[in-house]
Amino acid sequence: MELLSDPKRRRWLGWGSLIGVFLLVNVHRLSTAVLSEELIAAFGVTASQLGTLHASFFVIYALVQIPTGILADRYGARFVGTAGAITLSAGAVGFALSTGYLAAFLSRALIGLGSGVIFISTIRFCANWFRAGEFATMTGLTAGMAGLGAIIATTPLAMLIGALGWRPTILAFAAVGFLAGGGVWVLVRRSPAEAGLEPIENVPEASSVTLAETLGNLRRLLADPDQWLLSIVFFSAMGTILTVIGLWGVPYLVVVHDLDVTTASYFTLIGAVGMLLGGPVVGWISDRLGRRLLPMIVGLGLFTVALAVIPVSGSPPLPVVALAYFVIGLGLGFTALALPVIKELYPAEASGVATATVNGAGFLGAAVLPPVMGIALDQYRTGEIVAGAVVYSEFGYRIAFAITTVAVALSVCCAIWFSLRQRDSA
Repeated sequence: MELLSDPKRRRWLGWGSLIGVFLLVNVHRLSTAVLSEELIAAFGVTASQLGTLHASFFVIYALVQIPTGILADRYGARFVGTAGAITLSAGAVGFALSTGYLAAFLSRALIGLGSGVIFISTIRFCANWFRAGEFATMTGLTAGMAGLGAIIATTPLAMLIGALGWRPTILAFAAVGFLAGGGVWVLVRRSPAEAGLEPIENVPEASSVTLAETLGNLRRLLADPDQWLLSIVFFSAMGTILTVIGLWGVPYLVVVHDLDVTTASYFTLIGAVGMLLGGPVVGWISDRLGRRLLPMIVGLGLFTVALAVIPVSGSPPLPVVALAYFVIGLGLGFTALALPVIKELYPAEASGVATATVNGAGFLGAAVLPPVMGIALDQYRTGEIVAGAVVYSEFGYRIAFAITTVAVALSVCCAIWFSLRQRDSA
C-alpha cells in the first residue's frame, strides 16, 4: 500500500494513531465536570473528595513527564505510546467497575499514569518524522487536539452518559483506547529507516541513545536557566488555561452572572474551541515566520489582558466573558511554542526529555493553581449554602482570577527575559 510505503504519508498514519489516544487522554482528564453528579451518587463523596479525585490525574500526569522523556528518547514512541494506551485504558476499566472511592481514586491515578506518556511520545515521533521547519506546526496541531478532546468532554459526553449511563460510557472509551493502542503498535516506528522506508529530506535520522546519555541530557536541562524560564512560562500559562477552562470558569459564571450550569458550560466550550484553533494556527504562523519568541510574547500578552478583564471588572458583560474565554483557550497555541523553542536548543536525541521537562511544568501548574484559587475563594464565602454547595462572593472570584492574571503576566516576563538572553548570547 502506498500509504505504508511512502514515508511522507506513513508519518501521518503514525501521528494519527497517537492522536487517537491523545484525544482519549483529554476526554478523561476533563470528564469530571460532566461526571460529577454521577460520581457523588455512586461513591457518596464530598466536594473536596471529588476535587481530590479530579486532581489525582494531574499530579500523576506531571510526575511522569520527565521519566516519559527519558523513555521516549531511549525506546521510541511506539513502545511508550502503546504502553500508555494500554495503561490508561486499564485504568478506565477499573474506574468504570469501581464500587468505592479508593478504587476510583487509584483507577483515575492509573488513567493519569498512562495518559502522561502520550503527548511527549507524539512530540518525540514528530521530531523524528518531520522537518525542523514543520515542528512548531506539528506541536501546535498536536496540542490543538486537546481542544477537540475538551469539546468531546462536554455536551457529547453528557449525551453519551444520558443514553448509556456513565459506567458503560467509560468502558466504551476503554475499548477504544485498547484499539488505539494496537494502532500505535502497528503504525508507529522510531524513524522512517526503522519502518524500512527511505529517509525524508532534511529530517535527521534518529540515533540510538544510551541511558547514560539521556541522564546526562537531563542533568544539563536541570542546570539550564533557559529551561527554567520556559518551564515557568508553561507552569503559569498552561496551568491557568486548564484551571479556568477545566474548573473555575463555570462556577464563576454561575455565581457572578447567575447562569445555570449548562448555559455556563457553553462559555467553556467557546474556550475549548479556542484551544482547538490556537494550537495549529499559531504553530503554522510560527513556522511560516520562522520565529518563535515574538508570537509567544505577543500572544501571552493578549492572554494576560483577556484574563485581567475579570478581576478588573468583576462582572463584565457576557459577550466580553465569551471573548475572554476564547482568547484564554487560544493561549494554548502561544504557550505551546515553548516546546519547539526548548527542542531547538538541544540536539535531536535529547528532544524527548527536553520537551517533557517543560511540559511537566504545565501540568504541575494545573495541579497547583486550582487549590490556590480555591483557598482565595474560601476567604470570601458569603455564608450561604445553595443546593448543598458553598456560595462565594464576586469579590472572591476577582481575587482568585487576579492570581491567575499575575501568573500569566509572570509568563510574559519570563518569555521576554528568555528572548533577551538569546539575543545576548547570539
